[in-house]
Formats: sequence, C-alpha cells, structure tokens
Amino acid sequence: MQNEQKVESLNTKGFTGNQLKLFAIIAMTIDHLTCVIWPGYNYDWWIILLHIIGRLTAPTMWFMCAQGYAHTRNVKKYIARLFLFAFISHFAYNFAFGIPFVPFRTTVFNQTSVIWALAWGIVLLCILDADFLKSWQKTAFVFVITAIAFPADWSSIAVLAIMEIYIHRENLTKQILHMEKWVLLYALVWFFCIDKVYAFIQLGVIIVWPFMKNYNGQRGKMRFMKWFFYIYYPAHLVVCGLIRLYLHGNISAIVGG
Repeated sequence: MQNEQKVESLNTKGFTGNQLKLFAIIAMTIDHLTCVIWPGYNYDWWIILLHIIGRLTAPTMWFMCAQGYAHTRNVKKYIARLFLFAFISHFAYNFAFGIPFVPFRTTVFNQTSVIWALAWGIVLLCILDADFLKSWQKTAFVFVITAIAFPADWSSIAVLAIMEIYIHRENLTKQILHMEKWVLLYALVWFFCIDKVYAFIQLGVIIVWPFMKNYNGQRGKMRFMKWFFYIYYPAHLVVCGLIRLYLHGNISAIVGG
C-alpha cells in the first residue's frame, strides 16, 4: 500500500495531459494570431520567435493522439469524433487563413486543418494493431493514408509522427528522433517549395522534448479540457479569420490560399 501511494505521489509531479493541451492551445493561438496579423513570411526576429513558440502545438497534438489511442475506451467513437471535428474545422481553418473551402483550387498545400491528418493517424494505428492484416498490407495502408493526409496542415508528417510516437511509446528519445526525422523531410519540402527560412522554423518542434519528458501520464483535474479543445480550435480560427479580414481584407495569410 505504501508503495502504491508513493507511485501515485510521483505521478503528480510533472505535467498532466490537460496541462500539455493547455500549453499547446496557448502556443497555437500565438502562432495563428501572428499569421493573420503579419501575413506572409516575415523575417523580423520577433515574428520568427513567435512562430517557433507555435511549433510546440503540433508535436503535442501528435503525442496526445498517440496517448489518446492507447487509453481510449472506445476507439471507434474517438475516430468518429475526430472526423466530425475535422469537417467542422475545415471551414474554420480555411476561413482563418484565406484558403478556398473547395480543396485544390490553389495548391496542394494547407487545403484543410491538421485535424484531418490527426484522424487518419488514429485510423493508421488501428490498422497497425490489426492482427488479421499481413505486414505488406499494413505497409500499403501507410502509403495510402499518408497520401490522403497530404493536403492537410502538417501534411503526411502528422500521420507518420503519430505512428512513430505510438510505436516507440516506451522510449522518449526514439519518439523524438523518429518524429524529428519526418519533420526534417517536411522542412526540406518547405525549403525547396515554399520558404527557406521558414523551413528551419519547422524544426523548432524539438522544443516539445522537455514537455514530453515531464509528462506524468495523468489526465489531470481539468476535465473540461477534452471538450474545450474541440470547441476552442474552430472558434479561435473564426476569430483569426475576422481579424485577417479587418486588418488586410480578403487576402491569403499562408501558402494554400
């Protein structure tokens, strides 16, 4: 009994899952507001710093998705909720940054929100855990799902990062290194296709390392955080879109518009 109490006490140290989500929400808000207030790819050091802070959000989402899949009581409901959320967020995301609602009218990049990729990331984890599928079939699904997720924010990298974080869930160093491996590929695409400076900014996801390292495995007391994120994400994007229209008119704030 004393040992159990000691373990429980140790688990209260560090960050809970809800605290990580809160940090991600703050970083995301900073990043998105920076995008719509100062659209395009500005090289002022303080704007770059704000975008680097924003790099905390995506890897935290990937990490929490892998955790959510591992601990959810009903994975089908979890996936359905994410796809519903992806549908709602598509319109909010595209409105926020001045991207057409109908995909591929401008480019293949940033045609919908990252939630589309997160939902497919969970689908991929289900496939990888399916005993009735052969290894080659699972590999084929990896290629198919990454292709489907490609047009989303963070593209196929979100799916692959969720996969790596889940596969290496017992080894933080491997989680980070394999995640960063795919982010490096994403940065190379940015370097050659979009913007060289902002390509290096994408590598800033490494700032998630101390947060993941200090995750204590607990959900936390802020039970409202589960539904708060689902509401806050599209709501804050609508606000960002209104700010964009007010300050700059109907312009595109990021690549994709």
